[in-house]
Amino acid sequence: MSDIPMTPALRQLKAAKAEYFVSQYKYVEHGGTAQAARELNLDEHCIVKTIVLKTAAGKPFIMLMHGDREISTKKLARALGEKSVELCPVPEAERHSGYHCGGTSPFGFRKRVPVYAQKSIFDLPWICINGGQRGLFVKIDPALLRTILGAKDMDAEQEPES
Repeated sequence: MSDIPMTPALRQLKAAKAEYFVSQYKYVEHGGTAQAARELNLDEHCIVKTIVLKTAAGKPFIMLMHGDREISTKKLARALGEKSVELCPVPEAERHSGYHCGGTSPFGFRKRVPVYAQKSIFDLPWICINGGQRGLFVKIDPALLRTILGAKDMDAEQEPES
């Protein structure tokens, strides 16, 4: 692949003296975490996606989820004590994050926003998360989500259909 760009996410990890390993893969539009898992030969459950949402009052926040799981906005709203939450439209998410959709990292975010993470993410020995550019992932200890971002545990996984 090409030279590794110094993204805001990598700058934040470096400034925090965090240990991380960079991986690059061929980004495919709408390929999602399944595509990244195939390209990097990883378990999709260990890939964490960064989802930018907002409350009914329009306040943005981040939800980090396992790549192979879907978010329940109803469950998330209840857990947060909010009337409702919804995905930010792409232009709005890009404005808050400073990243292009498909390359959003919770690190180096343009605006400081609350960060929540699926609580089972912290049970993994390591995770891969976007490094701030399409096709760029970083492998990190999930504890860094708490120490650097102040991520709070949350259960927002969609219930399996019967």
